[in-house]
Amino acid sequence: MDVFSYNYDRKQIKSGILHIGVGNFHRAHEEFFTNKLLEYPDQQHWGIHGAMLLPTDEHLYKSLIKQDNEYTLTVCGRNGQDKTYRIGSLVSLDWSLENPENILSAIADKDIRIITLTITEGGYNIEKSTGEFILNDEGVRHDLQNPHTPKTTFGYVAEGLRRRKSAGNGAVTILSCDNLQHNGDTARKSFMSFVKAQDTKLAAWMEENVTFPNSMVDRITPATRPDDVVRLNTKNGTNDEAPVYCEDFIQWVIEDKFIAGRPAWERVGVEFTDDVTAYENMKLSLLNASHTLLSYPSFLAGYRKVDDAMRDERIVRFVRTFMDIDITPYVPTPSNIDLDLYKQTLIERFGNRSVSDQIARLCFDGISKFPIYVMPNLIKMIQDDADLTRVAYLIAAYRHYLKYRTDDKGNSFEIAEPWMTQKDVNLIDSHEPTDFLSLSAFRSTDLMAADAFLKSYLTMVDAIKSNGAMSVLESIL
Repeated sequence: MDVFSYNYDRKQIKSGILHIGVGNFHRAHEEFFTNKLLEYPDQQHWGIHGAMLLPTDEHLYKSLIKQDNEYTLTVCGRNGQDKTYRIGSLVSLDWSLENPENILSAIADKDIRIITLTITEGGYNIEKSTGEFILNDEGVRHDLQNPHTPKTTFGYVAEGLRRRKSAGNGAVTILSCDNLQHNGDTARKSFMSFVKAQDTKLAAWMEENVTFPNSMVDRITPATRPDDVVRLNTKNGTNDEAPVYCEDFIQWVIEDKFIAGRPAWERVGVEFTDDVTAYENMKLSLLNASHTLLSYPSFLAGYRKVDDAMRDERIVRFVRTFMDIDITPYVPTPSNIDLDLYKQTLIERFGNRSVSDQIARLCFDGISKFPIYVMPNLIKMIQDDADLTRVAYLIAAYRHYLKYRTDDKGNSFEIAEPWMTQKDVNLIDSHEPTDFLSLSAFRSTDLMAADAFLKSYLTMVDAIKSNGAMSVLESIL
């Protein structure tokens, strides 16, 4: 397969963006858009300086450094036709365990005018029940007491901005690219809460010199496993230690609130708007909630790839009914979107054979995902006395997944819940199914007080344990 290379001289590119969290999604999304934009001569000051802050980043960091930060991105078409691009927009890269000073200096650099983030939904360190920043987090406590030797994202940004302020290097925008409703507002809450606790003078400077636009991001990007590396390199005729693959759909809608200038991303397909709310609601409530809905039942049924699950008509009917009946009444549609077409496109995207996303990726970190993707609409459904069958089934399936860790076929599996507390573990271990409804993921409402939900949920818990997840799904279809 031909690899389409960028059409610019990397030696002429200057960094104008610092990105924290150089994972697969970022490399398939922001880097993809920016890679195309850098072909415009007047945009070549918007290269990206990557910053990695986690010990687990070591392998990817070393692989990218070995390749001068270049990598291949294979875009998998729903029609079976794939395209592979060589991405050159990541012009420099640092890892905090090796070059912390480089990251701090870059944040302070006057040429860096935007700090972008992909630090995951849980990375903003917000207590789910109160909506407040968690100041007693171990890493946060360290950074509050040791401002010049930070460990967390908040500590790095604060120290970098402190140096920026001291040097008179001007304003900067912090742009979240994570799957959160009003992600800019969440970022502002997190960073300002931290800085106010650490340095009130810096907080006052940030109030005048930092903006936090909201944005909506969308592109399904699976984890790249070792067998994927071999597969992609064989298919593409490359020798890339850090390849990425993703679907052909891509969307980025950004609130146009940049205090220090921005790239002309609109030239390459990014949409700028005064208010991203409708786009956020639509995407989080339909795509992300549907991903969560299909993940646990499908995994319990023995499926491991999303496209395989979407070849099961029972799962397709379940997802489409959820979209049409449970979600559509609560989704104000942006004026330029055909909602029926959007939902049909989602079904096609989920079933994309070339992407073949892992269901385990969708199951990952449900503790952080339920409060964002499922609970807001569930609260409205309870208030409206709506049919709660499908969501009750989902939560019963989630309990079974966490508690028994065995699917309908008898296969055991490990779970990955990085934000699970000891209290959550105790609630999951309890033999009383109602205790599970006090899980931190569900704290935004009292599910025990919703009689219709509770009755349906308890029925589903018993039925899944006795008959298996797919048998119960058939009964509710």
